[in-house]
Amino acid sequence: MLFDLDGTLVDSTPGIWASVRVAAADLGLPEPNPAQLRDMVGPPLQDGFALVLGVPAGDVPRAVAAYRAHYSAGALLDVTVYDGVPELLAELREEGAVLAVATSKPEPFAVRVLEHTGLAGCFASVHGATLDGAVRHKAQVVAAALAAHPEGRRPVLVGDREHDVLGAAAHGLPCIGAGWGPAPDELRAAGAAAVAGTPAEVRSLLADV
Repeated sequence: MLFDLDGTLVDSTPGIWASVRVAAADLGLPEPNPAQLRDMVGPPLQDGFALVLGVPAGDVPRAVAAYRAHYSAGALLDVTVYDGVPELLAELREEGAVLAVATSKPEPFAVRVLEHTGLAGCFASVHGATLDGAVRHKAQVVAAALAAHPEGRRPVLVGDREHDVLGAAAHGLPCIGAGWGPAPDELRAAGAAAVAGTPAEVRSLLADV
């Protein structure tokens, strides 16, 4: 079973938003508005700067560098595990499920967040973006997770944004929407197989996807 990280396992908005603001200021951009900040959580960072904040392609690497300098210095640890997530992961593991993380966050950052929150031990593997941006889209990290665990039944991805739904669909996988995240309506519009209101609801929905 596959899980997204930001907006699904942890609320990482404080650190992400702070780092986006730093990057915007570094480029001389206006202060991002609440909708822009929300939309920066989920998609690959490069795409977020280009599509959400309108950063010209030539300036995207500079924006990414400014963001990561602030984020890696400590902002990435400004996260809170969603209520019910540890219990959900423990119950799934007790039932024999193999769990993996598939995130568009750079893999080294994802590992640090999971270790910091105490969730790392719940997962058999962690698959994320590369720092050079060659791997950053959800379909790519889902592919890596599937390659790492070729045995067993078809997995389900749990994620909080349309990128999760579409990335899972690219491999013929269903996505259960993390409706406790920032965009439950977006998940339904993207075609999520189901949307769980809380982590506890995920287990009951698994039988139907």
